Amino acid sequence: MKSKHSLAEQQTADPSLVSQLQQDHIEEISPWKETLSSLFKSRLAIVGIIILFLFLVIAIIGPLLTPYDYAEQDLTNRLQSPSSEHLLGTDHIGRDIATRIIYGASVSLQVGFYAVTGALLFGTLLGIIAGFFGKWVDMIISRMFDILLAFPSILLAIAIVAILGPSLENALVAIAIVNIPIFGRLVRSKVISLREEEYIMAARAQGMKNGRIIFQHILPNSTAPIIVQATLSFGTAIIEAAALGFLGLGAQHPTPEWGRMLADGRAFLQLAPWTLIAPGLCIMLVVLAFNLIGDGLRDALDPKMKH
Repeated sequence: MKSKHSLAEQQTADPSLVSQLQQDHIEEISPWKETLSSLFKSRLAIVGIIILFLFLVIAIIGPLLTPYDYAEQDLTNRLQSPSSEHLLGTDHIGRDIATRIIYGASVSLQVGFYAVTGALLFGTLLGIIAGFFGKWVDMIISRMFDILLAFPSILLAIAIVAILGPSLENALVAIAIVNIPIFGRLVRSKVISLREEEYIMAARAQGMKNGRIIFQHILPNSTAPIIVQATLSFGTAIIEAAALGFLGLGAQHPTPEWGRMLADGRAFLQLAPWTLIAPGLCIMLVVLAFNLIGDGLRDALDPKMKH
């Protein structure tokens, strides 16, 4: 009891100590810490994080460990089954499939990252402008989103790549464009609900400029749905890149892209099924990882799911 009284007296005598204790308490219940704590309580999200971490390690360290070059051909060992020399076998021109899978991990993850980043930046910008300013600006931007969403995403991506020319870079641009309205409409709806909040009206009453309101109040309070959608869009972007590669509109030879590997191996499905199993399994696992992480983030960031 004596120690408790002395601690109370010390806190009363030292206001800075009270302030520090209050600050520590605020830090302990930080929203981001609470979100991460909730995320790591989800077993499925942890599984997704582990799978994604393994592929990141493969993409970064794998090329340093493999003894083969992804474009190296060996026609005398074409369509060899998995062995100690070639862990996942060889393809129709004797290239080591394991090596191409390793390099393909880097290609697919980079395509997903750059495509989603581009779609996120432009979609968020357009969504904020449309939702915050409204009127004719909102009408023009919303009609642009409606036009893009009127087409199936993969067909629109095919059309864009057909215009620009088949290449991995143009496929990346096409994937980013077809995902812009997804982020744009999400952010627009969030901004519309936020702009009528009392603290936004108070900021306007104090003479705060629109740019400051957007960056200090609107954007920070819109990050939760953006993060969830970005995580889920990674998987979608990887599937779309693989689909374009499979159709010959994405990565070109000899780039080791998983969708292109599926296209090369489809003629040998019965003779050498390992040429399709490995890239197909990798696409499935990476997309699954992003979906599991996205579901975990959605549950962690949704206040209703916490109870």
